[in-house]
Amino acid sequence: MTDDAPELRASDADRERVAEVLRDALAEGRLDMTEFEERLDATYSARTYGELAPITRDLPVGGGVVTPRVSMTKEPAADGDWAGRVTGGEGSSSWAVAVMSGFQRKGRWTVPKRFNSFAFWGGGEIDLRDAYFADREVVINCVAIMGGVDVIVPPGVEVLVRGVGVMGDFDHRESGVPGEAGAPRVIVTGFAFWGGVGVRRKLTRAEKLRAREERRQEKLDRRAGRGEVRSSTREELADAHHSMIEGHREMVRGLRDERREERELRREERDRRKRGED
Repeated sequence: MTDDAPELRASDADRERVAEVLRDALAEGRLDMTEFEERLDATYSARTYGELAPITRDLPVGGGVVTPRVSMTKEPAADGDWAGRVTGGEGSSSWAVAVMSGFQRKGRWTVPKRFNSFAFWGGGEIDLRDAYFADREVVINCVAIMGGVDVIVPPGVEVLVRGVGVMGDFDHRESGVPGEAGAPRVIVTGFAFWGGVGVRRKLTRAEKLRAREERRQEKLDRRAGRGEVRSSTREELADAHHSMIEGHREMVRGLRDERREERELRREERDRRKRGED
């Protein structure tokens, strides 16, 4: 976050970048839910860079300890988040084997153009939710013999499943779901014999937190709406009560006037009688 011009107005994109740092900190256990909510409220209510700067000053970003900077020059937005995740080059891992054991590929790793996996009396997990991609089209080849391999893809990625199961199962449920613009295509091939290859689509941890946060905000909005209804009802009841009291007061005043008139009439009658007797 820049300290050069703290009075400059922050944009929605600036606030969202800070919110993303807070979500990562919550997921890593650096903030509890109360601190996260307090800082998130401060983030979305901030109007200037100077107000945003202290919110993440004590939090590491991207493995370091430097507070994220807000760019002073706004560049055209890339094609969603996917443009930065298709990196080109080589993958960080090109194969995995599990023989009466297991393997995992997850987190921020780079998927090569072709990744080969083999599971025999064992299991493996290939998680692409936080991965980068060496190409816009990658092939995940899975061979499972009396074992299993799970391929987990994030929403937005197009998946084509071309594997075959013999006395086993090759999951085709996610095949053919259209992808987002700029997202990579993942082709899952291979062979399952007395085993299985599963292909599942799951949200990332940040997206789960964001969805939970949206649900929480919706609940708060509904509560606020109910509060407004209750407030309106209370006001209506108060007005009705006030009208009832005013009506009662008017009735009392009317009765008092009637009694006063009766007393005056009786007094006049007594006066007339006295004058007649005299």
